Amino acid sequence: MDVKGFAEALLGALTDTALFERVSLQTEGPVVRGMADVREGLSLRFYFNQVSGTVAFALVAEQQRIWGIDFDNRRGWHLHPKENPTHHIKIDALTVQEVVENLQSVLLNL
Repeated sequence: MDVKGFAEALLGALTDTALFERVSLQTEGPVVRGMADVREGLSLRFYFNQVSGTVAFALVAEQQRIWGIDFDNRRGWHLHPKENPTHHIKIDALTVQEVVENLQSVLLNL
C-alpha cells in the first residue's frame, strides 16, 4: 500500500463509521500521521510509513493508549487489547477497513 492508498482507505473507513467529530491527516514523503477525534479527551491516533511498512492505530484517552493495532517488522501484526493495552497479542494481517471495524466495536463497548 502507498501513502495515497492508506489515506484514502482510512478516510473512507472513518467516514463510514460516523463516530468521529474531526479528522486531521498529514502526509510528508512516505509517511501519513494524524488523529481522529471521537469526543473531548478521546481520539484515534494513526501512523503509516510506506517505506518500512509500519502501521499504528492507537485509541487514546487522556494521553494514554487504551487500545491499539500495529504492524512493525519486529513484532508483525499485533493487538493492544483494551483490558491491558501494554500487551502485544499476535494477530493476522488486517486491512485499514478491518482495523476501523475493530475500533468501532471497541468504541461501542466503552
